Amino acid sequence: MTQAVEDTVGTEVQRGGACLCETYARVTERAALAGARWLGRADHEAAASSAGRAMREELDIQPIDGHVVIGPSDGLEELAPGQQVGAGGEAVDLAVDPIEGSGIVARGANGAMSMIAVGPRGSLQTLPDMYMRKMAVGPRARGAIDLRRPIADNIQAIAEAFGRRPQDITTIVLDRPRHHDLIEEIRQSGARIKLIQDGDVTASISAAIRGTNDHLAIGIGGTRQAALAAAALRCLGGELQAQLWPTSRSEIEEAAAQGVDDIERVFRIDDLAPADVIVAATGVSNGDLLRGVRYLADSAWTNTLVMCTRCNWVRFVDGIHFFARERREEVRLPGF
Repeated sequence: MTQAVEDTVGTEVQRGGACLCETYARVTERAALAGARWLGRADHEAAASSAGRAMREELDIQPIDGHVVIGPSDGLEELAPGQQVGAGGEAVDLAVDPIEGSGIVARGANGAMSMIAVGPRGSLQTLPDMYMRKMAVGPRARGAIDLRRPIADNIQAIAEAFGRRPQDITTIVLDRPRHHDLIEEIRQSGARIKLIQDGDVTASISAAIRGTNDHLAIGIGGTRQAALAAAALRCLGGELQAQLWPTSRSEIEEAAAQGVDDIERVFRIDDLAPADVIVAATGVSNGDLLRGVRYLADSAWTNTLVMCTRCNWVRFVDGIHFFARERREEVRLPGF
């Protein structure tokens, strides 16, 4: 037995058996297959509802005792926080988003995906449902950013980490009125800007994976998205910093009621996703990170990203899903 095999077997024994991480790919694949049917049909509610029902149905046959702690923004009852899912087994907490970017699907645009994050019971941080100001980078720039510093300083530090100039750094920002001043600061720093309509979590993951030519995701988004992004960046070795951005006195009081006394506290990955975590994401529509669902005569292709800190791997998985036992189409190699 080689040393590599011995190390793998030893790790498996320490984990106490096989990890379920690859089974979660089926959960996001099924949601993506259902949601992608609504691409460009101007009905984001139907897309989210279809994907949510499909995700719930698949979760209910998984060998887990699952507890949803972070649900989708669309308020789907099937996956609302507090819901119990699974057929019984390993106790886990779930953060789910059947379609990250349902508006993208409704418009027929790029970058929507289905996503799930899974951790041990009690491991995923829940925060009040409000805005957060956040910043995400990949491993190369980990340790270089500081949310409390001016954006120009952060971009300069990221550029130095990559051995580049600020003009060679691409930042991803949601195209929202609240980001007007931020966008002007980024422009003054010399960095490039990619404005997106939706897909906050997708942007954070994209900034942490080489080949996308994205280096920084920044802006104000929801607490749900911050927790999902933190789980993904833990798997990818990146860094996320986030700070609550309350818009009313009642939100400050709500944060205090949930144990956040310092409203200016900067949350990091170890706060939002402190334990081993599994993240799966399947493309719904084409994007820089994942290809969207492709429907054929009697089958469909999916492109899925599976990440697991327990197994210490990141996988891109192509799946072919047949709709009937009697197949008319042959299996094709990816790209053909």
